[in-house]
Amino acid sequence: MKTIPTLLVFACSLLFFAQNDLSAQVFPALDKSPADISYYRVNKQPVAKVIYSRPQKNDREIFGSLVPYDKVWRTGANECSEITFYQDVMLGGQEVKAGTYALFTIPGKEKWTIILNKGTDQWGSYGYDAGEDVLRVEANAEETPAVVEAFSIVFSDADQGSKMVLAWDRTMVSVPVMAK
Repeated sequence: MKTIPTLLVFACSLLFFAQNDLSAQVFPALDKSPADISYYRVNKQPVAKVIYSRPQKNDREIFGSLVPYDKVWRTGANECSEITFYQDVMLGGQEVKAGTYALFTIPGKEKWTIILNKGTDQWGSYGYDAGEDVLRVEANAEETPAVVEAFSIVFSDADQGSKMVLAWDRTMVSVPVMAK
């Protein structure tokens, strides 16, 4: 008869600790600008990877308003975007050594400046230092056929290599990327 109360106390203790352990863990809500990753691969081997956050349009005017023209932008939301090249590449016709760089842009009405910078792991573009730039290339801004609700970066096939395409709202820019 002693066994039943002991088992009952043991079972209640397990239930108590299990409930407390689960209730102690608090998960944050989904970020309003969730992080994403885009890869450029050749023969299943990664050539480039971009880690960035994807802000939403949400009926806002984007370029020239939320994202001012002719000012350095973090190229997404939250932390500055980062691009890793797993091998030396040509980006917009310029050589880039393998490594990880902050990806900044300067959006303009007709042209954007794409910037690779040594200043990784920073919030936004508040700590941007032009003296740390590794490369700057220009890309033509084009109008998209439809609104792009969430800021997006993708790699798409090109005649030689790939294109890194950045798009949001009704604006898109693309930069050639070619593995060496």
